[in-house]
Amino acid sequence: MPTVLIIDDNAAVGIALDVLFSLHDIASLRAASPEEGLAILAREQVDLVIQDMNFTADTTSGAEGTALFREIRKRHPDLPVILLTAWTHLDAAVDLVKAGAADYLSKPWNDDRLLATVTNLIELGQANRALGTRLQQERQARRELEQHYDLRGLVWADPAMERVLSLACQVARADVPVLITGPNGTGKERIAEIIQANSQVAGGPFVVLNCGALPSELIEAELFGADAGAYTGASKAREGKFEAADGGTLFLDEIGNLPLAGQMKLLRVLETGRFERLGSNRERQVKVRVISATNADLSAMIRAGTFREDLFYRLNVIELKLPALAARPGDILPLAHAFLAAGKRLHPSAEGALRAHAWPGNVRELKNVMARASLLARDDVVMPADLGLPHDASAGAVPGFAEAEPDRDAIVRALARAGGVIAQAAAELGLSRQALYRRMERLGIERTA
Repeated sequence: MPTVLIIDDNAAVGIALDVLFSLHDIASLRAASPEEGLAILAREQVDLVIQDMNFTADTTSGAEGTALFREIRKRHPDLPVILLTAWTHLDAAVDLVKAGAADYLSKPWNDDRLLATVTNLIELGQANRALGTRLQQERQARRELEQHYDLRGLVWADPAMERVLSLACQVARADVPVLITGPNGTGKERIAEIIQANSQVAGGPFVVLNCGALPSELIEAELFGADAGAYTGASKAREGKFEAADGGTLFLDEIGNLPLAGQMKLLRVLETGRFERLGSNRERQVKVRVISATNADLSAMIRAGTFREDLFYRLNVIELKLPALAARPGDILPLAHAFLAAGKRLHPSAEGALRAHAWPGNVRELKNVMARASLLARDDVVMPADLGLPHDASAGAVPGFAEAEPDRDAIVRALARAGGVIAQAAAELGLSRQALYRRMERLGIERTA
């Protein structure tokens, strides 16, 4: 039950308010002087204070009430205070409201108005305390993660990201494959680095292969290596990524682009740790922690017959779902400040524009925007115009996970807007240039520039 402290030297006022509040499930405490009121506040949990402005007989200056209010505000800065008095000089009361008093009511008061004010302030105070508790818990969770794990300097603040990091660190030491899913540009490789840094093979190599950046005929050679003469141009033997990652971690980005033949061989390596180089019959043994990532809907690919179901379950022992940047808004400004060039700062209106933008390209887009703003800002303050964001920052839906893979029409439109400049179109789509080239080749889209 919420509690109100009534500080008034008139006993009749205290009794009337006590009766009024008791009829509406609000407890009340009463004090006849400022000193008694402050003593109660020091030992009791109070949700709101109603205080008189004058306590000495024949005094109407309001100086006593002003002093009491300022002392309450100093000791309990978040406690709402309602000023209640028959004193009719309003200037000082208005000044106190400006200084933080919740409201000012004259005697005799209107019961309905007083009850509405008290109820609203109590509910607001409870909500603020709940918010404060939640924020404190979030800060504590961040401190514990930062103290106990190597987060590789990751910048983050949003609870959605904290949940992903907490799970990533929790499973880091388990020797099982991890699948990181989420839209392009959200930082999947950074999460993989954090898993490696906190794993039992933290001292081993961390090897990255982007399965979407290589022609399908070269992926197997990249993964497993090749002997001399295994394919055209293979003049000497070369080791693959699995050999390079032996004793460490192999991160397979865009795993959905791995061809079926490569999927079958990858499944065997995951199950046995054994493989052969292309063009070789000699079996090799490695010990590698595999972390894979994709922005594709692997379940849909399984139904379409383009991704092996058995490989999916082998890779997906632990799945980390990395949310889009728009789904973790608490990360936007911390990341923006981290990406901003030294000596630059964001104007509040620029911060508002960043918060309002949908960020279809996620963290990668934000990084590019801040690099542009750092170059274009005429002085040390970055303004909204320097960001180059659409005027309607809220336009455009945030791409869902199933929409993260751009289709043919989306790529054609992006190329048209970019005047055929591959780098610009790729940035808009949240892809690397190599990944965009591969999609253009697969979809039969000709280069125009």
